Amino acid sequence: MLVMKKTMLLVAPVLIAAIAFSFIKHPNPAAETTDGIKWMTWEQMQTAQKTEKRKVFVDVYTDWCGWCKRMDATTFTNPEIIKYMNTNYYAIKFDAETQQTIHFKGKDYKYVAQGYRGYNELAAEILSGQLSYPTSVYLDENMDLIFPVPGYQDPKLFEQVINFIGGNNYKTGMQFDDFTKKFTGKVKDVE
Repeated sequence: MLVMKKTMLLVAPVLIAAIAFSFIKHPNPAAETTDGIKWMTWEQMQTAQKTEKRKVFVDVYTDWCGWCKRMDATTFTNPEIIKYMNTNYYAIKFDAETQQTIHFKGKDYKYVAQGYRGYNELAAEILSGQLSYPTSVYLDENMDLIFPVPGYQDPKLFEQVINFIGGNNYKTGMQFDDFTKKFTGKVKDVE
C-alpha cells in the first residue's frame, strides 16, 4: 500500500501536466491570424479566388528544413512583408511531404512514398520536379504557375521578389536585376 501511494505521488504531477498541456492551442499554419500572414489551405484559396482574384504565394517547406524555419522566423514575421502579402496575395503554407490528398484545379494530388521520406505530387508539379526547400512558388490569378524561387530569402530580397511579381513586372519583359535597381522598398537592411 505504501508503494502504491508513493507511485501515485510521482505519477500525479505528470498526469496533471499532461492534461494541462493538452489544452494548449497548437499553431495551425492554415489559420488566419490578425498579426501575421494570413495563411490559407489550398481549398480556402480556391474558394477565395471565386470572390476576389489575386496572385498566390506558396511557401513550400518541410518540417525538417532549417532554412524553412529561419524564413518563418525572419522573413514571414517582418511587418512590411506581412502587410504586402495580406493585401496582394493569397498565401499558402505547404508541407511538401504531406500525406494528405490535395484537390487542386480538378485533380487529386497524393502522397508518393519514396525511401525514408516521400513527397506530395502537387509539390513535385509546382516545383517542376526540383524538390528543394524552402521554395517560394508564385501562381497568377488563374492559379497557373508563374515560377518557383528556390532557397532562403531574407526580408529585403523577399520584398523585392513579391513586388516584382505583384506589380506584374515579370509580364513586361523587365529583368529582375533592372527592377531591383529602381525599387525603393520599405524593409530595412538585414543585420
